[in-house]
Amino acid sequence: MKRLSTYTLPLLVTFLLIAVLPARGQRRVSPVNNAATTTQSINENKLPGDSIDRSKLVQYRDDKGNVVLVDTITGREIIDSTAMPVVPPMIYPLVFDASVGVNLWDPLMRAFGQSYGLIGFSAHFNMHNRYIAAFEFGLGEANNTPADNNYTYHSPLAPYFKIGMDYNFLYNSNPDYQVFAGVRYGFSPFKWTLRDVTVDGSYWDEPSVMKFPELNSTAGYLEFLFGIKVKIYKQISMGWTFRYHRLLHYGPKTNGKPWYVPGYGSSNSSIGASLSVFYTLPINIRKITVDDMPPVIPPGESPEQPGDATIVGMEVNEPVE
Repeated sequence: MKRLSTYTLPLLVTFLLIAVLPARGQRRVSPVNNAATTTQSINENKLPGDSIDRSKLVQYRDDKGNVVLVDTITGREIIDSTAMPVVPPMIYPLVFDASVGVNLWDPLMRAFGQSYGLIGFSAHFNMHNRYIAAFEFGLGEANNTPADNNYTYHSPLAPYFKIGMDYNFLYNSNPDYQVFAGVRYGFSPFKWTLRDVTVDGSYWDEPSVMKFPELNSTAGYLEFLFGIKVKIYKQISMGWTFRYHRLLHYGPKTNGKPWYVPGYGSSNSSIGASLSVFYTLPINIRKITVDDMPPVIPPGESPEQPGDATIVGMEVNEPVE
């Protein structure tokens, strides 16, 4: 018994040291309650009444075709955005139509006494009824004797070419009517000369008439235009444009600036116009109609794809069964 006590006491002391010392080394953490812990998992930006129960809603359609939801408890009305039709940004296809035209402005002005110009043609390729690529070409000439001057400016028949783009502001409206703005770069190789130049002689001599050598010239110019186009009958349309243009380059400049540039007009003026008749080519392209528009979701029906409804910044909670 004495021997048992001799071994038992050291074992008991060792056991107590193993059990007590690690516990004293641990750090005690006391829970602290503050403002942050009390607001965790709470949406502070959410106001009472932002979430509504769809079981407490009635709906009707307003004069604009919107589905309006009414909270029967609060009387609050909101528009159901899930039932609003989605209008595509451009309702017409990429390859919409093409047209050719003839510019009648110069022939009409020649009939009223204008001394330059002849006739012009154009081709247009319409994309989405919004972007319209344009190519213009024609023929021009001039034979002008300015008043109170002793010469005649003559430019024989010469071609001109223009390329550019128009933007139709009514791209999602009736394509029979267009209001557009555009830009063109024009280019023309032509010839010009001064003839019938009268030079006074000496006191007793008669005046002499002379002609300057003909010059080959090349001119480039930039045009900004604004116009309208309307349908007249079936595939026939008419368009008017007002143009502001500036000469970019011409040459040679040894004998001065040419008075007339084909397709541009008088180089002394920065304003021009055109009056054209167009024929729309019968391209077999199906145009989008009202039947192609996305359907409006009828009242009481859910969208085809499941999901929560978003109603003008409000959250709708489906009733819990």
